[in-house]
Amino acid sequence: MTISVGDTIPEVTMVKATAEGPQQVSSSEYFAGKKVALFSVPGAFTPTCSAKHLPGFVEKASELKAKGVDEIVGTAVNDAFVMGEWNSAAGSDDITMLADGNAEFVEAIGLTMDGSGFGMGKRGQRFSMVIEDGTVTQLNVEEPGDFRVSSAEHMLGQM
Repeated sequence: MTISVGDTIPEVTMVKATAEGPQQVSSSEYFAGKKVALFSVPGAFTPTCSAKHLPGFVEKASELKAKGVDEIVGTAVNDAFVMGEWNSAAGSDDITMLADGNAEFVEAIGLTMDGSGFGMGKRGQRFSMVIEDGTVTQLNVEEPGDFRVSSAEHMLGQM
């Protein structure tokens, strides 16, 4: 079943990319007590993800924070080292990367996709959501191959 607005983020372990190395975090604890703008991409360093998705959240970070967002989180079915390098290469200090290396988060929320045809295996769909104190208050899931509703700009338009 796919997560919906009003649902609570399920409990899984994710890995935060930090300067000191990977740090395991509990999703239910991590998203508690704050307002988070989360975006998910099929893969770090992939074309649309690197050219549009991440740069949009970097560019709109101050506007999102002005709307009450405490933290901007990017996630993908990649390991924390890849996510950290992607943020170093194309992101900013305004973005926190949470790796979902085993696809546990996207499986738990029902937003997986099969990227086998591209040699990518199981991945997360492209989506964005606003999470307030562990509860989904906004959810934007893209149709396969699209990039419109999961953008930072679209998210801002809904706030």
